[in-house]
Amino acid sequence: MTTSTTVSIVRVGRRARTGAEVAPKAGKIGRCGSICSTCNLRELCQPCCGLTRSERDVAGRLQFYSSRLRRGETLYRVGDRFTCLYAVRDGFFKSVAPLENGRDQVTGFSMTGDVVGMDGIGSERHACKAIALEDGEVCVIPFAGLQELTREIPSLQRDLNKLMSRQIARGNGMILQLGAMTAKERLAMFLLDLSRRFAARGHSSSEFHLPMSRCEIGSYLGLTLETVSRMFSGFEENKLIGVQRKSIHILDGAGLERLMGRKPDGRRARAARGD
Repeated sequence: MTTSTTVSIVRVGRRARTGAEVAPKAGKIGRCGSICSTCNLRELCQPCCGLTRSERDVAGRLQFYSSRLRRGETLYRVGDRFTCLYAVRDGFFKSVAPLENGRDQVTGFSMTGDVVGMDGIGSERHACKAIALEDGEVCVIPFAGLQELTREIPSLQRDLNKLMSRQIARGNGMILQLGAMTAKERLAMFLLDLSRRFAARGHSSSEFHLPMSRCEIGSYLGLTLETVSRMFSGFEENKLIGVQRKSIHILDGAGLERLMGRKPDGRRARAARGD
């Protein structure tokens, strides 16, 4: 939602609510030095991507906050009161939900341009926790102020609804896919998904850094640490990827697609699946 990494106090028209109720507990917090209409993330940040220039100017009335978090710091916790959405400006975050057996389950990884925190909209309490996987920064969007803006900008409400719908569909689709996939297919899907997400943000689709651990990848994919490590080694031996600690180089993207029963253009290969 913002561009400048320098946090400064600025005065804008109508101010959103301030104080602890809109500010995350962790990280250095300050007023953002720019607004939606001048943000270089506006085409990635979903609440802004569908707005016209004049609508972005109206959206500039809402006061945003910038919060820096160090690796391992928590943005919000399970049970925290929901007051804000968070647009990731920099860094990687993981979402973790508690299971009935007392263990934690990684439910997603968020990167630049993603919006997190929507799990708390319904109950007004967060159902999971968000943790920084590396030093990063978020744009804190007071939800009450955002709702006020939707009355003036109907398209903003539609974009928010679409964003929530996509996240629900993505989560349901992930559950369905993982339930029918082998371990190799799950890891191939994970790497290809990250490749597409990095490419959409103007980064290399074939070389990128994985800030999450093998254990966290396993939790997300429903695999053990041993299985994930074995799959990475197998992919490397088969020249599908190159691995240098946490740096990944996709050497054969088409091979990863075929491993999932897809053609290189992403379509399902019927012969490979027999369907």
